[in-house]
Amino acid sequence: MAYTSHEQFFTMLERSKRPVILLSHGANADDFASAFGVCALLQKLDKPVEIVSPGANIPKSLSFIKAPSAVRGDIQNIRKLTLRVNAKQAKVDELSYNMEGEELHIHLLPKSGNWNLEDVKVDAHSYKHDLIISIGAAELETFGPLFENYGDFFHQTPIINIDHNSANEHFGQVNLVDMSAVSCSEICYDTFMRIDEGLVDEEIATLFLTGMIYKTRSFRTENVSPRTLKIAGDLITKGARRDEIVEKLYKTRSVETLRLWGRALARLKSDNQHNIVWTLLTKQDFTNSGSDESALENIIEELMMSAPEAQVACVLYEHPEGYTASIMHARRPYDALMLGAPFRAAGTREESKLQIRQKDIVKAEKQLITHLRTTIKGLTA
Repeated sequence: MAYTSHEQFFTMLERSKRPVILLSHGANADDFASAFGVCALLQKLDKPVEIVSPGANIPKSLSFIKAPSAVRGDIQNIRKLTLRVNAKQAKVDELSYNMEGEELHIHLLPKSGNWNLEDVKVDAHSYKHDLIISIGAAELETFGPLFENYGDFFHQTPIINIDHNSANEHFGQVNLVDMSAVSCSEICYDTFMRIDEGLVDEEIATLFLTGMIYKTRSFRTENVSPRTLKIAGDLITKGARRDEIVEKLYKTRSVETLRLWGRALARLKSDNQHNIVWTLLTKQDFTNSGSDESALENIIEELMMSAPEAQVACVLYEHPEGYTASIMHARRPYDALMLGAPFRAAGTREESKLQIRQKDIVKAEKQLITHLRTTIKGLTA
C-alpha cells in the first residue's frame, strides 16, 4: 500500500541526521515564522538543523520573535573534498598551497621517488545536510543564488516541499502543498501535530500563530476557513500570545515606516471604472524615509482601507536589483495570481508579488495598469 504524503514526511524526517530548512529569496513573515517553528520542533526531536535564506533578511515585523536558530544567507561547509595520495612508494616531505586567481593550487613534494596520476584520487564526500525542508517556495528557481551555486545539492538531496501556493510546482519528493490552507504555518502545525501533540509549547504555538495572523491580516482575509479558526484556537489554548502578535504586527509602526506610507498615500491613483488603486515608490522614497522593502508588508491593507470600493490594489516600487516590483492585492472575484501571471506572480489569489522587467517605474506602471484594465474588462464583458 502506498504511503501518504504525511507518512513519507515522517519517514524522511526520522532517517535524516542533519536537515536544513530553506526559504526562498523574498520570503515573507509567514515563511520565517514557519521555519522558526519547524526548527524549534526539530530541535526537540534532537535533530541539528540550520535555517538558510538568500540574504538572511528577516522581516522587521518579526523583531519581537526569539528565533531558535540564526538565519544564514548561504549554505556553509556544504561538502568536503579529500585529496588522497598513495604514499607507499613515495613518502610526503612537504605540503603547501597557494591561490592563483580563482584557483587553489596544492603542492606535494616527496622525500624520494615520485607519484603517478593513478596515485592521486579526489573524493567528494556526501553533503553535510541529508534533507531539505523547503518552506514557501513555489519553484526551485526562487532560491536564487542558493540554487544557482548548489544545483547538484538540490538534485541529489531529498526535498520536503511545504507550501499553500497554487503556483507551486511540486518539486519535492514529498509535497505538503495545501491550497486550502491560509499559510505555511497552518500546514506545519497540522503536520507536526500528527507526530506528537505534546511537541508544541507556548513559544512554538506563538510562532505558528504569528504566521497565520500575518497571512490573514488577523483573520480578515476572505480565505479564512473554519479549520483555520480551529487551528488558531488550538494554538491559543497551547499558550500562543495572540495579543502580543497583533500588537507587534499591526499596532506598532516605526517612524520610518509611517514616512514611507505617507509618500505612498500621497501618490495614490485610482481607476473607478475598473476598481483599481495603485501607487509608486522610488528608491529615493526608501532612502528619504529611512525604510526598506520590509516596510511594504502591510501597506496594501492601508491602500484598500483608503479606497474600500477598490477590488485590485498595487504598490509598484523600484527594486534594489534594478527592476520594478509590485505587490498586488485582489478581492474576489479577482485572483492576484491570475492577474499577475505575465509578471511571474508568486503568492496567493489574495496577494501576489510581481517582477516587471522594466527599470523605468513610470513605464512599468503603464505596462501593469494597461494589462489590468484589459484583463478586468475581458473578465467583466
